[in-house]
Amino acid sequence: MSGTLTDRTIAFLVANDGIEQSELTHPWRAVCAADGRAVLVAPDRGHVQTYRHLNRMDRYPVDVTVEAADAADYDAVVLPGGVANPDILRRVPAAHRLLRQADAAGATIAAICHGPWTLIDAGLVAGRTLAAWPSLATDLTNAGATWTADRTHVDGTLITAQSDQDIDAFTALLLAAVGRSS
Repeated sequence: MSGTLTDRTIAFLVANDGIEQSELTHPWRAVCAADGRAVLVAPDRGHVQTYRHLNRMDRYPVDVTVEAADAADYDAVVLPGGVANPDILRRVPAAHRLLRQADAAGATIAAICHGPWTLIDAGLVAGRTLAAWPSLATDLTNAGATWTADRTHVDGTLITAQSDQDIDAFTALLLAAVGRSS
């Protein structure tokens, strides 16, 4: 795996609170192990707070605010879940802008669990098929998408997965997609 993401930069777009820790740290570590550069993007400077379900876990430093982020700097954008994280992030217009720019540029966007909530508010799900936590099925359908019960799904440059139980497959799809892109 080493070297497969050399010269690739992946933004991990999160709110400053409520992130499911494994959905941030597992793909982050895999990106770094493959010699990629992982960048933590959040609305506010300082730190983000992760959780394991409802239990507070670790804090991580923010590298760049979403307001200052430019999609042209990233080969992919990852949206970890956790219930609170995407529910907060979906109300951040700068996050919508970043995601729309990344999508328009053909960058890989990978969202897991509740992460697709932010994609709904960014207007990026209509006509697409996504895997997500089952409680998002109605939201995705109402936004013009198709929810699939598949554990992971790839729709063009969009990679999605249902839950932290799918993190290995989700991460492998992310690494393969970004490793193929130029």
